[in-house]
Amino acid sequence: MPNLIDNSAKTSKLNLNEMDFKDQLKQIADKINKLKDSSKTEEATKNAFVMPFISALGYDVFNPQEVIPEFTADIGIKQGEKVDYAILKDDLPIILIECKHWKDALDIHNTQLLRYFNVTKAKFAILTNGINYRFYTESEPNIMDVKPFLDINILEIKDNQIDELKKFHKSYYDTANILATANTLKYSNEIKILLINEFKQPSEDFIKYFVNQVYTGRATEKVMKQFSEIVKISCQQFLSDLITERLKTALNKEKETEPKIPEPTTKENIIETTEEEIESYYIVKTILRQEIDSSRIYYRDFQRFFSILIDDSIRNTICRLYLAETTKEIAFLDDKKNEVRYPLTTIDDIYKYSDQLKQIAKTFVK
Repeated sequence: MPNLIDNSAKTSKLNLNEMDFKDQLKQIADKINKLKDSSKTEEATKNAFVMPFISALGYDVFNPQEVIPEFTADIGIKQGEKVDYAILKDDLPIILIECKHWKDALDIHNTQLLRYFNVTKAKFAILTNGINYRFYTESEPNIMDVKPFLDINILEIKDNQIDELKKFHKSYYDTANILATANTLKYSNEIKILLINEFKQPSEDFIKYFVNQVYTGRATEKVMKQFSEIVKISCQQFLSDLITERLKTALNKEKETEPKIPEPTTKENIIETTEEEIESYYIVKTILRQEIDSSRIYYRDFQRFFSILIDDSIRNTICRLYLAETTKEIAFLDDKKNEVRYPLTTIDDIYKYSDQLKQIAKTFVK
């Protein structure tokens, strides 16, 4: 896994060719799942989870001109109080970050963020336990909102949240641009919460709206009681239909892009693709996606070997895998199309040949 903390000067700009922003966040999530049970302290949470997150946003956590740990404002607040991190731009704090242990609940009323926000130039504050990240700004000058405009769970991050989070990346950071969408996000989130509550247990006003739209008689108490159940059932059915439709769409897209497997020519010659072969395909695909669009990577299962190809063409063979129960090998084709085989103890050993796999993939990039 690449070091997510060690930033050089050239990584100050987001380089999607080296590593997609989404992939960096996924790697942080994987790291959290592996290490959270052994992270016993708040300091461990900061070092293992929060610092890589700041680094993924393009800031050098070891450069005090970009990130100051244990930041102290020198006016207007109780002496000795500190906020965990301040991200700087032009020597001024632009984002304040307060951290808690990953098991701790986040409570904005019990933090230094509210006080620090009043006495610094920062327009944004983040409260985090390394898993949940709550982003705050101001609706009134120098008074931080008590409700976040963006609330992200790094373990369950959504694509639209990634788009919003990318605005905080050093390469894209623009205060006015973020502020322009912050209020929209804040109110949109509150409306979604209201809708969720209404769908679960419709309020009288919510029911009355639909009664007025579809019922021609007078909205008596009996009618309202009757429509209470009708509205509740209708909302649940609407959500169920919406989810079903989205699942169908997702499954259809998956079928369109899944690797093609040739049909067996005879009943005696049936080829069975094993779970180990499929897993090896995804290992190679993970390695190659840094060099080539993953939609171009296919596999074909033959009687003697399992082949991974570019554009589903045997002329574009990346490698062959021999995954018998007793022996496992990876094979590459030389200039004369002769196999050069290497032993594998387990399919995880495929990662040892990442450089060779990438080098071969580069020859097919067009």
